[in-house]
Amino acid sequence: MGRHSLPDDYADDGSGGGSPRRRRTVVIATMLVLAIAGGTAVAAQGGLLSFSKSCADSAVRLSVAVSPDLAPAVRAVADKAREDEVRTDGRCLYVSVRARDSYKVAESLSRDTRAPDFQVWLPDSDLWVDRAKGTGDGVPVTPGDSVATSPVTLAMVPSAARSLGWPKKQYTWAESTAVVMESGKVRLGAADPARSATALMALAGIGASSGKAGGDSDTRGAETAKLLAQRMSDSDAQVLETLAQNDSGAEQGNPRRNQAVLLSEQAAFAHNAESSGGGKLDLFYPKGGAPLLNYPYTLVNEDGMSTSESRAALRFMTLLDEPGPRAVLAKHGFRNADGEAAPEVVSAAGGRKPQPYAAAARTPDAEALQQTLGMWTITVQSARLTTVVDASGSMATIVPGRGQSRMDVTKASLIQALDQFTPNDEIGLWEFTTSLDGNKDYRRLVPTARLGDPMKGGGTHRQKLSAAFAALQPVPNGATGLYDTILASYKDAQATYVKGKFNAVVILTDGSNQDDLSISRSALITELRRIADPERPVPLLAIAVGPEADREELDEVAKVTGGGGYQVIDPAEIQMVILQAIMTAGQNGHAAQE
Repeated sequence: MGRHSLPDDYADDGSGGGSPRRRRTVVIATMLVLAIAGGTAVAAQGGLLSFSKSCADSAVRLSVAVSPDLAPAVRAVADKAREDEVRTDGRCLYVSVRARDSYKVAESLSRDTRAPDFQVWLPDSDLWVDRAKGTGDGVPVTPGDSVATSPVTLAMVPSAARSLGWPKKQYTWAESTAVVMESGKVRLGAADPARSATALMALAGIGASSGKAGGDSDTRGAETAKLLAQRMSDSDAQVLETLAQNDSGAEQGNPRRNQAVLLSEQAAFAHNAESSGGGKLDLFYPKGGAPLLNYPYTLVNEDGMSTSESRAALRFMTLLDEPGPRAVLAKHGFRNADGEAAPEVVSAAGGRKPQPYAAAARTPDAEALQQTLGMWTITVQSARLTTVVDASGSMATIVPGRGQSRMDVTKASLIQALDQFTPNDEIGLWEFTTSLDGNKDYRRLVPTARLGDPMKGGGTHRQKLSAAFAALQPVPNGATGLYDTILASYKDAQATYVKGKFNAVVILTDGSNQDDLSISRSALITELRRIADPERPVPLLAIAVGPEADREELDEVAKVTGGGGYQVIDPAEIQMVILQAIMTAGQNGHAAQE
């Protein structure tokens, strides 16, 4: 990061000057300086810049949420800064470092409107910052440039690595996973791509490199996804625990032990530092360049910061780029912000020539990562869907050019959509209008269960559900009891949540809420936001059927759950839109949790 003129008594002994790759950091610094320029003068008049007070009395306290792998290094820098009495505007800088999973922070920031208990966030990848921004209604974040990087690699225990020609043999992502899958001798594991930037980037790279080689990138990606799903761990830390610990026959032959994992160079560095012999890892770096974890320095709720917090955030940002802290990061196995490969880091992590560890990075763009996550959701995770269908009188309206009612076309599209789901997928059916079941606007017709489950009297749940779809009829003079139905079906889906599946509520309606006695829209949104649980995600996928339905209204309600609103003018499009909505929810990270 470029140096900035600060009234500190802890000067940088390195050379000044910024570089083009750090434009975002310059932007952050400029905004902070402009925002607090007037505040500095006020602070001086109020005696806040006094050097006479002790550190404990006058310290500026900054809280930083950091990706668990980076947290020890950042904590070491923060502790040294406190020990050396590093100052910001004459006051000591006290930084508390909290290790927080990046996916959890991103989920929280995207949903919550309240400022968190930290001012700076250091996730392991920009993709989490993009996810935190979401629809723009959560806590605002301002990303800066990287404080460190680490390439994504294929790590193997020594016996497996040498069986595939390490270190001389070089592979693209697609080639390496193809060799692993075809050999049947190397068990490959990874963290959940919905929670791990490492796994998601590698999976995207596998698809991309397969496409460049003339193969079917979607097919290769799906095949790899299925393989990884069989040996998936919740996190990068947990995937390390699945590795064979030594060269013994018991460890290598244990079917529950992996011999290869998708891993960052830094994670391999840390693992090797605590291992010996056959427990150490060798790294394959993909030909054409490995994607990089890039650890962006990100301000959280910048407008809500006090002047002293803004100055402290800027001070700590520049501190992390000084020679001493850079050396601390390297000591913990990280590359610098440019991705330059330090020989001692590469060697300790398990890299060796002629592996292309110094090749320029090839990180997938945001769109490619979203598509990959959507593919993962569709390919790997079974679905658990509560389907909620509008049975109000307006569903009897004839669809132009079809000669059928909205309900008839909707039923046909839902029956056709069933063909896209496997016997392990779980689907149920509700209908709604107004006062359908006593005072309730809704009624459960078919419980949510596996499509392949046998039914008493013969047949399967799929057949029962298909018959129930076919039997749906509009209720004459029935109005649209939308809001109470949304809340009831959402709470039911939460209460019956199944881990390891993609849980969602799919609601189809051709109108807006017409129940004057129901919960209001604002109260519904508030309640959904309150009960939404990132550990048990249930996105609401709301489909507006016909031109009278209000997609914007549905989107406003659905997005607080991690879902969204969609519009179909012709109900025949429902099948396609349901699958699109599921994929989009997966792309946004609202996938199954274990």
